[in-house]
Amino acid sequence: MSKKVTMQQIADHVGVSKFAVSKALAGKSGVSADTRERIIGAATQLGYFAQKRAKVGAARSGAEPAGKADRDTIIVLIPNVRYQNRHSFYWGRIIDGITTGLEEHQIGILIVTEHITDNFAKLINPEGVLGLVGVGLISNQLLLEIRNLGIPFVMVDHEDPLIPSDALFMNNYECMRRVTNYLFGNGHRRIQFVGNTRYSRSFYDRWLGFRSMMEENETPLEQEPELLAFEGENRSEMTEALDAVLGRMAEERRLPTALVCANDSIAICVMTVLARLGIDVPGQVSVTGFDNIDDAALAKPTLSTVHVNKEALGQRAVETLLWRIRHPDGPKERILLSGDFVLRQSTAPCP
Repeated sequence: MSKKVTMQQIADHVGVSKFAVSKALAGKSGVSADTRERIIGAATQLGYFAQKRAKVGAARSGAEPAGKADRDTIIVLIPNVRYQNRHSFYWGRIIDGITTGLEEHQIGILIVTEHITDNFAKLINPEGVLGLVGVGLISNQLLLEIRNLGIPFVMVDHEDPLIPSDALFMNNYECMRRVTNYLFGNGHRRIQFVGNTRYSRSFYDRWLGFRSMMEENETPLEQEPELLAFEGENRSEMTEALDAVLGRMAEERRLPTALVCANDSIAICVMTVLARLGIDVPGQVSVTGFDNIDDAALAKPTLSTVHVNKEALGQRAVETLLWRIRHPDGPKERILLSGDFVLRQSTAPCP
């Protein structure tokens, strides 16, 4: 029988106090991000989480069959409620898909929207929870607490390198390669990406797909750095930020012939700015989006974009979670759903 891994061993391995290890592994504040990362890495390496998961599993199996019948709820965790909610063109559809999937299996749903960093267990009854679906960005601390509670969970459009879990994404990389390849087929060579690559894993994967196709076509990557780093919490703020960057590029005659945007909202903001500058889309500059939100078909011109089956993403998350509940020790999966390129009016052959 393998020897039990203790917090003191982890502390000695990292060179910190046992108190710091305790706080980091409980997902509590008071430990720097760098120290937390080193502690979690050491705990994973030494096998601390594996033994903890086995202990939680044994405790739960001892409570069955009565305990199993009582666990009849799946939590849908949406921490960034300001944007990841039912009214969102993107996240709302994913939540609808999750709800539909749970209704098909007659499983109760509890949507948690509070932004919590500590004491997640006080908000819920862990013994009544079958599992959890996390939607979008969820903090490392909160994921640690969920893991420590022994709740099976899957992530939609997010993954944490330190806390392995099942994760579902669109095949962002390949879809963006397809979009970029289409533009190459229409004669475009001066193409740039628009989207903050630090915003989400999906944005970063889309940037990588764009970049790989540029390299494959042996085309210089003359990328404006500000187009990869601008910020804005809504379309108004993004339009203002893009106005400054694109305006300067237009003045200096550095505008590309095509702009590949990380999502539809950014693409719509880009077209708004280009219209203000008197630049014709797609006559002078083609623009593409990603996600195929409702506004994409209503934009002027209508937006060429990648269709993301958002409801299917939510439903597949439910199926993945139910499989994980039945197979707690099975290998973690990263599931990629394919998307279709929807051709509309915002793209044209290179002028």
